Amino acid sequence: MRTVVNKFTWKIGGEAGFGVNSSGLLFSKYITRNGLFAFEYSEYPSLIRGGHQTSQITIDSVPVFSEHFTVDVLLALNKASVELHKNELSKNSAIIYDSAQFSLSTPQELLGNKSSNVLFIGVPLTELAIKAANLNILRNTVGIGASLALLGGELDLLFKLIEEEFGKKDQSVIDMNCLAIQSGYDFVRSQFGGVCDAFMYKMQKVDENENRMVISGNEALGVGAIKGGVQFYAGYPMTPSSTLLGYMAAKQYDYDIVVKHAEDEIAVCNMTVGASFAGARAMCATSGGGFALMEEGIGLAAITETPLTIVEVQRPGPATGLPTWTDQGDLRFVIHASQGEFLRVVIAPGDMHECYVAIQKALNLAEKYQLPVIVMSDKWLSESHATVETFTDEIPIERGKLILKSEDMQTSLKYSTDLFSRYMTTNDGVSPRTIPGVEGGIFLANSDEHEEHGYTSEDSDVRIEQVDKRMMKLHHVLKELAEPIIYGDEGSSILLVGWGSTKGPILEAMKLVEIEIDSSVAFIHFVNVWPFPKEFVKEKFEKYRRIILVENNSQGQLGGLIAQMTSCHIHEKWLKYDGRPFWPEELKQKIIDVIEMK
Repeated sequence: MRTVVNKFTWKIGGEAGFGVNSSGLLFSKYITRNGLFAFEYSEYPSLIRGGHQTSQITIDSVPVFSEHFTVDVLLALNKASVELHKNELSKNSAIIYDSAQFSLSTPQELLGNKSSNVLFIGVPLTELAIKAANLNILRNTVGIGASLALLGGELDLLFKLIEEEFGKKDQSVIDMNCLAIQSGYDFVRSQFGGVCDAFMYKMQKVDENENRMVISGNEALGVGAIKGGVQFYAGYPMTPSSTLLGYMAAKQYDYDIVVKHAEDEIAVCNMTVGASFAGARAMCATSGGGFALMEEGIGLAAITETPLTIVEVQRPGPATGLPTWTDQGDLRFVIHASQGEFLRVVIAPGDMHECYVAIQKALNLAEKYQLPVIVMSDKWLSESHATVETFTDEIPIERGKLILKSEDMQTSLKYSTDLFSRYMTTNDGVSPRTIPGVEGGIFLANSDEHEEHGYTSEDSDVRIEQVDKRMMKLHHVLKELAEPIIYGDEGSSILLVGWGSTKGPILEAMKLVEIEIDSSVAFIHFVNVWPFPKEFVKEKFEKYRRIILVENNSQGQLGGLIAQMTSCHIHEKWLKYDGRPFWPEELKQKIIDVIEMK
C-alpha cells in the first residue's frame, strides 16, 4: 500500500451546534499555513436549529478548485454521520468517532465488504473535552487533534493559529482549545500509534506560508467591494447572501462605509438607488427571492440611468425552494428582470479571485455607463472556502462622467440656466451626471420616459431618442468585458461549456482525467454572461466536433441563451439540479467515457 502525502479529503459531520463549520474553517487555515491548498465545502439544512451538518475539505499540494466526493478521513461527532457518509469513504479510509457517545462494534454490518480496508478509531471525544475544559462543545476540537495524530500533522502551528483566532478573548479560551487538541492527539497516538504510522494518508508541512489566505466567495466579494471604493451597502438577511451583509457590517467602521440592514429587499434596492443618486458608490446583495422584489427598483435605476450594483446569490427555487443549497437557476430571470427593454450587465465569477475582480469591475461599469450591473454567485461559491494567493490586483476606480463640482460644469454640456441636460444625447450614449447640491446641476430624475432635462414626455421622437441613447452604450460595454476563457486542450475535438461556479468542479475533474488517462478536453468558461459575446462564441464553437453543456439547473439556461444569440444548439447536456454541486469524480467519469468513445 503506497503512502499518499498531502493529497486527501477530510470530513467532519455532526449536529448543528457541534462546531462543524468552525472546525472546517480552522482545519482549512491550518492546511494553508502548512503551505498546502484546501477547498472547504459545507452542507447544512434549512432549519433555525438542529439538523445534520458537514464540512468537507479536499487537501492537495497544488491548487484545489472544488471539493471531492470521496472521503479519506471521516470525523464523526455522532453516529448519524457514519450512517449518512459511509458510502463516500475511499477504499483505505478511516473513521474517527466519538466512542463516548456511540459504538461501532460491527463494522462488517455497517460497511459490508469495504470494512476490511477502513480503520475504526474510537476516541472518547466528549469525555476528553470535558476533562480538558469542562466543555463538551469542544469535542470537535478534540477531534481535530485526533485527526492530526492519524495524519502525522504537527501541533505547534495549530496552537499558533488558535492564539490568532482567539487572540481577543481571554487567555483561558486559548488554553482550553489547545488542551482539547492536545488531549485528542495524545489519546490517538497512545492507543493507535501503530495504526497511525501505517495509515495510507499523511500530511507533511511544505513551508509556513503567510502569503496565502482562506476566503469564501462572499468574503472575496466584500474585499473586492472595499477595494473598489464602495461607500454604501444595503442588505436584508437571505441565505446564502447573508454572510456578505455580516462581512460588510463588520468592516463598516474600518473603511467608513454606511451599511444598512433594511426592512426588506424592496427597501434594500431603493436605498441603494437613492445612495447612488446622491453620489455614493453603492451596492446591495440578495438571493433569488429578494431579487424578485427588487425588480421595480432595477427598472427605476435603468430609466433614470442611476448606477446600480447588485450581487445575486442563487439558491434553488421557485419560491422558498431549498434555502441552504446550491443552484444556477436564475440566469434567464436576472437577464430579463424588470419590465421593458434596457441594457444591463451580468457577471458570473467562478472562483474567489474572480469574485474579488468581478465586483470591482461591476462598480466601475455601473458608474461609467450609468446602468444596473448584477454579479451572480450561488450558495456553493458564496459559502465555500478556498486557499488562494493574497489578492494583489490593482483595478483603478472609474466613476465615468460624474460631475461633483460646480466649476467643472462646462457650457459645452448643453444645459440651460435653470436645468442641467442630464439625459442629453452623446456619441457613446453616456450623458454627464451630477448629484444634488452641485450648482448648475438641477434636473428631474423621472421614472416616466423623459426628455433631456428629465421632464416627462410622450413624444414619439423623444421616446425613440432616449431608448436609442440608452442602448447606444452596448457597443462600448462589450469592449470592456473580457471574452470567455478556454482551459485545457484547445486542440481537442471535445468542448465543455459552463458558466459561473461550474468552473471549479470542471477544472478539478479535468485534473483527474489527465492523471487517470493522460488526456484532456477543452473547457470554455463564461464569466461575463450579458451582454452576450455572440461573435466570439460562434467562431470558437466551429472548431469542436462535440460540445457538452454543464450547468447546475434543469433547463440548460446558458445553452438556451447560446442558441438564442448564435443559433448554435448544444444537444448534449450534463445537468444537475438536486441542490448539490457537481462532484469532480462524476464529471471525470463522464469525460473519460466521452474521450474513449471517439
